[in-house]
Amino acid sequence: MTAQDARTYEVWAPAAAERVEVEVHGDRHPLARDTARAGWWHGEAPAGDYAFRLDGGPPLPDPRSARQPHGPDGPSRPVDHAAFRWSQSGWRGRPLPGAVLYELHIGTFTPAGTFRAATEHLDHLVELGVDFVELMPVCPFPGRHGWGYDGVSPWAVHEPYGGPEGLKRFVDAAHRKGLGVVLDVVHNHLGPSGNHLPAFGPYFTDRHHTPWGSAVNLDAPGSDEVRAYLIGSALAWLRDYRIDGLRLDAVHALADDRAVHFLEELASEVEKLAIATNRPLFLVAESDLNSPRTTAPREAGGQGLTAQWSDDFHHALHTALTGESQGYYGDFARAPLAAVARTLTRGYFHDGTWSSFRGRSHGRPFPPAHGHRLLGYLQTHDQIGNRALGDRLSAHLSAGQLACGAALVLTSPFTPMLFMGEEWGATTPWQYFTDHTDPGLAEAVRQGRRREFAEHGWQAEDVPDPQAPATVLRSVLDWTEPRRAPHAGLLAWYRTLLRLRRERPELADPDLAAVRVAYDEAARWLVVHRGPYRVAVNLADAAAVLPLGATGREVVASFGACALDHAQLRLGEHAAAVVRV
Repeated sequence: MTAQDARTYEVWAPAAAERVEVEVHGDRHPLARDTARAGWWHGEAPAGDYAFRLDGGPPLPDPRSARQPHGPDGPSRPVDHAAFRWSQSGWRGRPLPGAVLYELHIGTFTPAGTFRAATEHLDHLVELGVDFVELMPVCPFPGRHGWGYDGVSPWAVHEPYGGPEGLKRFVDAAHRKGLGVVLDVVHNHLGPSGNHLPAFGPYFTDRHHTPWGSAVNLDAPGSDEVRAYLIGSALAWLRDYRIDGLRLDAVHALADDRAVHFLEELASEVEKLAIATNRPLFLVAESDLNSPRTTAPREAGGQGLTAQWSDDFHHALHTALTGESQGYYGDFARAPLAAVARTLTRGYFHDGTWSSFRGRSHGRPFPPAHGHRLLGYLQTHDQIGNRALGDRLSAHLSAGQLACGAALVLTSPFTPMLFMGEEWGATTPWQYFTDHTDPGLAEAVRQGRRREFAEHGWQAEDVPDPQAPATVLRSVLDWTEPRRAPHAGLLAWYRTLLRLRRERPELADPDLAAVRVAYDEAARWLVVHRGPYRVAVNLADAAAVLPLGATGREVVASFGACALDHAQLRLGEHAAAVVRV
């Protein structure tokens, strides 16, 4: 074996009692204990697809594998990140404040379901006016189709999407067009199939429990290496793939009792990388805690993340538009327009108030000067896909009602986010789908989904089978819709609102204290005061007259029937307008 043919292999495997071997091309090569790093093994062997054997056991993929060409259970393959030729696009990144995000799922964004196919629609996003594409998780998972939240190998890329090179080409193409890329990553659990980490070491602990079982080990013995493992994965996405920011899934499920929380440590390391690479990098949390500590600066005792999702705003807006009151919507359904007004002016709806859904008080006040630290949205993968039928708002609301929701999101003091297809009122559902190759696991997921919704009165035959090919096919966007009525009209409205947000700074002002909201719960209208602008929506089934609080000078944009008369605005049913006073 020449030096050119060899490469160094290393793995953290404190669980191995006697020996660790790396297997390459069917040949086994022993690794030696690393005397400088407890639990680590290293050694040289030929280059090629490889796997580790612990104490003579079965071949296992590398926990830090950069590529799994044969799926989560197969051998790993090295990736030479330096070999990829990035185009000289001049992209130096952009900060999150003032931006608009667009969430998409690679597997259903196009019929082909690949990075390459998604690249062909980047011009649509540029013309729409968004700033960042947020990719749902792309780590390997069993089969071809899935949401990605049951992924494993958190350093690798799902091969059916296009693998590591496909992701790099997508990021490079997005940057050439002036679009940043955000990646959704999952640190709170790994999928039930293909997760081989426990064989190597204490990656999980029974000290804490999560909805997925034992918690990821962030504070028990061995947790230094587990934290380094997850932080290394996060930095690899930002460094090797030139991703601009990460969305962190369900951070409230990251159980950590250490003095320096994992999120604080992660934020610190990302900040160091941003300085080293001379480009802005950011972290966005999904959190159910309603705690401003998540985004407060570390020097002020916070965790230092850039922003967090705002489900309170979504729930208030969803309830106002649909009238739904089941589950967590019950807290918002008593006075939905008042709930919308509260979130627009206070950030959180629950900021220490009683939550009937939780049976306790919840949250604490959000700092009003930092509305951009909250992401505001009308729809997300969660809020659509976790419904029994995966039905979008377009299945129940008129184009006018959708336009009203868009007006409130895209002129809000928050960082707006759209979900793919929302901008034209896509009629395709977005359902829960899996492609588990283990028949027992596939059946367990199928029956679990049916049991979940049987509790809410659904018949088993009415709940789509997650494993059925038809379920994922129904969820693929129909790209002929944007060219047809009424979709084209709604798309034009979204483009108009995004243009106004860019051109008129008052419509993107993140100061919650500067927002005033007038509304009539019974008449179902609402007017948001944004400096010299009024964002007015009529959710009623009949025309209404809305007071502007000042003499209106011009209607800047409108959807539906609209007439301005001095300090009053007449809107038809399900109509919206932006007025300058």
